[in-house]
Order: sequence, then C-alpha cells, then structure tokens
Amino acid sequence: MNDNRRGFIEQALVTAGVVSAGLLTARVMRKFDRSDAPHTSWTAALTPQGELIQVEAGNGAATPHTHALNNSDARVGVPGRKWVMVIDLAKCDGCKNCTVDCNKMHHTPADREWIRVFKMQDAHHTAAYWFPKPCFHCDNPPCTKVCPVGATFKRQDGIVLIDNERCIGCRFCMAACPYSTRFFNWGRPQELPDGEPPYSPETGHPRRVGTVEKCDFCPDMAKDGTLPACVSGCHMGALYFGDEIEDAVTNSFETLRLSALLEDRAGYRYLEELGTEPRVYYLPPKNREFPGPAPRKKAEPQPATT
Repeated sequence: MNDNRRGFIEQALVTAGVVSAGLLTARVMRKFDRSDAPHTSWTAALTPQGELIQVEAGNGAATPHTHALNNSDARVGVPGRKWVMVIDLAKCDGCKNCTVDCNKMHHTPADREWIRVFKMQDAHHTAAYWFPKPCFHCDNPPCTKVCPVGATFKRQDGIVLIDNERCIGCRFCMAACPYSTRFFNWGRPQELPDGEPPYSPETGHPRRVGTVEKCDFCPDMAKDGTLPACVSGCHMGALYFGDEIEDAVTNSFETLRLSALLEDRAGYRYLEELGTEPRVYYLPPKNREFPGPAPRKKAEPQPATT
C-alpha cells in the first residue's frame, strides 16, 4: 500500500511538472498566437526586421530578436537629481549654434535636428523672436504610456530616454508626443569614424534602422558635471541647465537661482495646459538682449525731372 501511494505521488508530481511546462510554453507563445486567450488585450507591434507580431498591451518585456537592456543604471538615473532646462527667448538670436553642436555631439544625420529653432511672431504688429524646441522630458509623458515594450521610459532624475535595443519601431510614441520632438531612423545609419562604442540608452549609439530617437539632455555629460552640448554651444547664454532640487541653473556664464529666475521673469512651460508637466521652461522675449536688424535709411528725395 505504501509503495503504491509513493508511486502515485511521484506520478502526480511528474504530471504536474509537465502541465506547468506546457502552461509556460503556452504563455510564451501567446505573443505570437492569441487564439488561445481571447480575454487578453493585444496590440500589434513591428520588429526591427519588419515582422508584424502581437504583444500583450502594456507588456514591457523585450520582444523577439531584441536584447534585454544591458545597462540597468541607465533606467534609474542619477539619485537625488532633477534635471531642468530654461530657455531665455530674450537672448536667443536664432544662430542655431545649439543645433549644430547637438548634431556634432550625437552624430545625428542631416535630415533631423534634436533641438530645432523656429522663428515665431505672435501678432502681425509685434516683432518676431526665436524659439528653440528640444524634447521636453515631461514628468507626465504620453510617450511612455503608449510604448508596448517599455522602450521609452522616465528616469527618477527627470530624463526621458529610449532604449533602441528594445524599440520595435511601432512609432506609437511619435504619435502620442504633442511636441513632435521624436525622429525615426528610416535608413541604415553610418558608422562612426572611430568605431561604435558599447551601446547605452544614455548615448543612443550605435543607431539602429527602424527605431526612434530624440533629444536626451546629454545625461552622460550631466552625470559628470558637464553642460549639454546645446547649452555650452550657445554664445548668447540663452540656454540654462541645472538641478531643480538644488534650485540652480547655469548657462556657463552665470549661475542663477531657478525659482527666483522663473518668478522674476514670468517663466512658463510650452503647452503646459496639456498636463504633460514639461521640464523645459521658457522666459518671455521681453527686453531682448540681442541686436535687431539695422534700421532702413530713409530714401533721399530726388529732384523732379522735366
């Protein structure tokens, strides 16, 4: 009787193991075949190889043919920091040095600019001004909520990054971003002249065709106490960068108290009524500090001809 009972228990354990393995296999295969789980919410996704697959909505696991994130620290950020940028529209003269230096730093192709400078005019009777627009690294980012694989994420130091080893090119984040600050790698990127460094979401290299990229606030430089390329490249000192927790920002010419600067200069956030809570502030273009166009000379009266 004891031997029969022992044999029955052993057989039951073996059967349970087989069933568990079968359930695990079925769970993995659900990403490719949803016919066995009609109650599960699914969404379509595109792999970098162009294969259309089905993934569970909100599933942050790495998709097939991609690698797990190899730099877990990049998802955490710098402890005790909250990076913030302030752009003084009264100082910006539209030179686009910030764009040039950003392109050099990140080796971006000619068809995209991570920080774009727009000529703005609020009314026909007011003077035009220049409006630099990077990624706003929102505290309530719509882009992170729609990514089906967790490729774009928000760090504790305020920066929003993209993991191109996990990105599947669905471009949901591009559609969700109300600021249009994301770009898609349509073509195969050129290799760097000095070779590609090990990949990190903080640098975005090496690039991959079929993935999304954007302004990243130069987090690897901020961690080392270096200003982002756009800030250090601005000869007008229009761009400030700093730490909200320390309540200080600098443009490499002067260091100011962030809260006092925003209060004294009526700082605002672009489209903040959308509830995205951007980490980029603007100072209105009042009392502009750059030379305007030279006034036209009055035409000399010409003598009447007969």
